[in-house]
Amino acid sequence: MSNKRLAGILGGCIAVIVAIVVIASLPPASGEPDDGEPNGNGAFHIDVIPETPELINGEYNFKYSIAGQCFVFLVTITDEGEESELPVHISATAPGAEVVIHYYDIFEGEVAEVVVIPAQASIGKRIKVTVTGTRGTATDEKVFSFEVAEGEDDRQEYAEELLDKFVSWLATNHTELGITENTAWNGTMVSPVWLVVSHYLFFSEEWELHIGWHIMVPPYDWARIDLRHRFDELAPSYAFEISSLDANGDPVAMEVPETVWR
Repeated sequence: MSNKRLAGILGGCIAVIVAIVVIASLPPASGEPDDGEPNGNGAFHIDVIPETPELINGEYNFKYSIAGQCFVFLVTITDEGEESELPVHISATAPGAEVVIHYYDIFEGEVAEVVVIPAQASIGKRIKVTVTGTRGTATDEKVFSFEVAEGEDDRQEYAEELLDKFVSWLATNHTELGITENTAWNGTMVSPVWLVVSHYLFFSEEWELHIGWHIMVPPYDWARIDLRHRFDELAPSYAFEISSLDANGDPVAMEVPETVWR
């Protein structure tokens, strides 16, 4: 074989090898991510409020509910890397309780609500709640527990009276909130083991409204509310106080709490 022919064959082989290396090094075509998931679906992690039990001074502290009442967890996600075009699907299990999920397909910046309602048979026990996020083949999971105290809802009637006081004032003085005297609310008792200050949560289609009131004689008989916009806020954005219920004054704006009450 002539030297020219041999050189031609070797040159052709080298060209093929170079072409293969160049093609392999090219990035994937637009719209075809290399993470193995369609539509830019990548890893994420979920965050849940509140944490229960919470480690305080080296000891685990559990939050409480009572049978038939709603314990409401707020769930968000954080994408790791490029934002996905697909939502994360939130699911949950809680043996010994009913689970209801509101707004269960979420993107980063949105908030799902996992509502856990303990059964009567769970009184005196701990409810283990497993919250799972799924998007394609990517998953994340968080586990929490709270205790079910013995007791009954003996605060609903008075909480509704306070709700009416605040709602009628909000309907006139803060029309931008869209709250009127015709707004429908569903309520649940929270923090049943607290005695000096009672707490109640109300939910409309748009707002979570937390009421707390001080079980004291005038002028220390205050009542306070804070409002969280559901499905896109993790903390309250408005707060108001009646400094003394006996004095029957109008609510005034107060410092907004940094976290939701549970």
